[in-house]
Amino acid sequence: MPKLAGIRVVDLTQFLPGPMMTMMLADQGAEVIKIEPIAGDPARTQAPFEAGQSVWFRNLNRGKQSVALDLKSAAGKAALWALIADADILVEGFRPGVIDRLGFGHATVAARHPRLIYCSISAFGQTGALAHHPAHDMAVQAMAGFLSVNDGADGTPVVPGVPAADMAAGLTALAAVLMALIGRARSGRGDYVDIAMYDSMLPWSAHVAGSAIAGGPAPRSASQRSLGGAAFYNVYRTADGRHVVLGGREAKFVAALLTALERPDLIPLGDAPAGEQTLLIDFLRQTFGTRTRDEWVAWFADKDVAFAPVLDFREALDQPVVAERGLLVEHDGAHQIAPAIRFTSERWSPRDAPDLGER
Repeated sequence: MPKLAGIRVVDLTQFLPGPMMTMMLADQGAEVIKIEPIAGDPARTQAPFEAGQSVWFRNLNRGKQSVALDLKSAAGKAALWALIADADILVEGFRPGVIDRLGFGHATVAARHPRLIYCSISAFGQTGALAHHPAHDMAVQAMAGFLSVNDGADGTPVVPGVPAADMAAGLTALAAVLMALIGRARSGRGDYVDIAMYDSMLPWSAHVAGSAIAGGPAPRSASQRSLGGAAFYNVYRTADGRHVVLGGREAKFVAALLTALERPDLIPLGDAPAGEQTLLIDFLRQTFGTRTRDEWVAWFADKDVAFAPVLDFREALDQPVVAERGLLVEHDGAHQIAPAIRFTSERWSPRDAPDLGER
């Protein structure tokens, strides 16, 4: 039996953090009822499309039911109250204050349904000076310090390729709700969790922002081992204008590569402080520039070095490992990314995302 069979979730979220979190609940058997505005979740209209649905929408809302409600109307409010009555979890992603104005704030709902687990997801949380500040992922990353080290060679921050604040919030919310379910099983009472994208990102900085966390200066990429200051944790351009990475600084990897490249004299630099490896970085830049990316892939095949080619998404999804592990599946003419959480005792099968109003 799926781990969350029998758990009912009322999902008042759109776009990315909340839908990802509730889809992960649905993937494990929870009944997720997605409450949408009459016009639907805006993600439904986001290209590209496959088999009549947005790829984005399908891959964040599969396995859910859909109910379209006008929550400003008496009928819409009554319908939502009826759904909440049988729910175990409610997840909302409105800007702080909106859900209260609609009449479904935590205090109001908990008074009627004390066993309900109520989760709010927002950019900066329900309280504090930034609570009402509008923001999506990149703005949160900027405010949390992460964009400052997501920079190019000239130190200019660039648009991040991964919506890390959105994803961090979704994963944090998932963990919080599952913890609350365990707590309710013991106490009989529901709980409230205030999940902020900002709060969720900060713990991810521990390995790069140590000096700032301890009250000192902010880290700079060029002087950080994990941000570009180390030769064996870096990106290198190849002869065909593509790129490869060295992704492991352990001494055994340094020795293996530099010995194979007939430069054992440079091995000590692999352990030098970040910012003092310029000679080694320059050597590796020059060396990687002598062959194409795919030639380097072939050359590294028998080397015990943490090396990888930089692939685009087409190349990444076409790798044999994706098929071997069943990570991309086709269902009814559409592709879905399989859940990262799969139990050996259960068989996961892809499900469709609902049409608007489909239950």
